[in-house]
Amino acid sequence: MKSAYELAMERLEKTSPSISLTADQKKEIAEIDSIYRAKIAEKEVFLKDQIRKAQNAGKFDEVESLEKQQAAEIRRLQEDCQANKEKLRASFAN
Repeated sequence: MKSAYELAMERLEKTSPSISLTADQKKEIAEIDSIYRAKIAEKEVFLKDQIRKAQNAGKFDEVESLEKQQAAEIRRLQEDCQANKEKLRASFAN
């Protein structure tokens, strides 16, 4: 007798079969991750410097604005990374 988990996995496999990736395909996905990690780090370094300067100048409204900008930029870059990886995975399926 199969467990509920095994039955669910079988149904999932029927509706959305998993794709095995080759080493080169995994490398391409890892490259996208690497590029976006670098972009995120660059953005964090730049904005943290701006935040520090604003704090030292006593511009606390600007600090809050920069922190919100930093969070939004990182979120956007993470979403772009996921979208690019999904696009790449879809191209592998074809």
